[in-house]
Amino acid sequence: MRAVVVAGGTGGHIYPAIAIINKIKEKEKNSEFLYFGTTDRMEKDIIPKLGIPYVGLEMSGLDRKNIFNNFAVIKKFFNVVKVAKKELKKFNPDIVIGVGGYITAPVLYAAHSLNLKIVIHEQNSIAGLSNRFISRFADKVFISLPNSKKYFNEKKVVYTGNPRSEEIANVKKYSKTDLGFSASAKLVVIVMGSLGSNTMNKKIKELIPGFQNKSYQVLIITGKNYYEEFKSLDIPKNVKVVPFMDNLINLLKDTDLIISRAGASTIAEITSIGLPAILVPSPYVTGNHQYLNAKELEDAGACTIISEDDFSKKKIILEIDKLFDNLDVYSKMKENSKKLGINDSATRIYAEIKKLIGEEK
Repeated sequence: MRAVVVAGGTGGHIYPAIAIINKIKEKEKNSEFLYFGTTDRMEKDIIPKLGIPYVGLEMSGLDRKNIFNNFAVIKKFFNVVKVAKKELKKFNPDIVIGVGGYITAPVLYAAHSLNLKIVIHEQNSIAGLSNRFISRFADKVFISLPNSKKYFNEKKVVYTGNPRSEEIANVKKYSKTDLGFSASAKLVVIVMGSLGSNTMNKKIKELIPGFQNKSYQVLIITGKNYYEEFKSLDIPKNVKVVPFMDNLINLLKDTDLIISRAGASTIAEITSIGLPAILVPSPYVTGNHQYLNAKELEDAGACTIISEDDFSKKKIILEIDKLFDNLDVYSKMKENSKKLGINDSATRIYAEIKKLIGEEK
């Protein structure tokens, strides 16, 4: 298979794109790829390191506050379309796969103008502007969460889940005992994104004394920029504080409860594992999509939502105690979370692509 993949901006777009690439490689070892991303976001570093041919394009998102700035965005859009058409003609792909971010709109528009087969994947409960725009040209639309179906042509939609979840399901467990925790006591992981959050870390510091003498253990992941702030604190024996964990996914398989944001990757991780969660959606994201992601889980009985404003020592410790003290409630949340997980998502996407390009086996 010759596949073009387009995704950029955040790990929530890039890592599902990589999961799709890895699945195609697994199924067809001689596949060839071309990846389109931006010139200034994280994909420009991540993708070339994986040995995937990369085309960097200068593109930015729409300015919702000052519409006059969008004249420059429109100019960039058509510049990208022009360059993308040239590269697409040279590569001659069987399929063009858009996985989110504003770079997808002009590249997939270029693909449409060349009558190429197009699929897109939406990670969030609320569909992004690029995916909503380009979906009219797509042959198939893959979704991670059921509620995003309403943003697209129902005939095109396939509920696949997030392809990242299949990779998560297959990773090996990293034991909490390797971090010095007891095997017999429950573990709570508190993490507010890979970079951490200044606002949330201030609140998390206030939680720490409340964990003293609790029967469970707590791992707090601060983000590299905030770790120093925790060093002067009096940390109870059942609490550990680290700046980051590069094998967090593996550890989550030996975790009993996570307290975190509600980005698309987090949702994929916790539902793949079936991990009970207290979710604190970021109020700073476009379209309040983290809240809507979390709401799908809460409506299914798979998590508890606490707003950033309501996050406090009293509230959080009460919620943890409530879950751990009531085995029926805890077990039901775990069960409901697992029900939402789709652990063959990348395989489903691969199968749909094969059908679309007429090579179903």
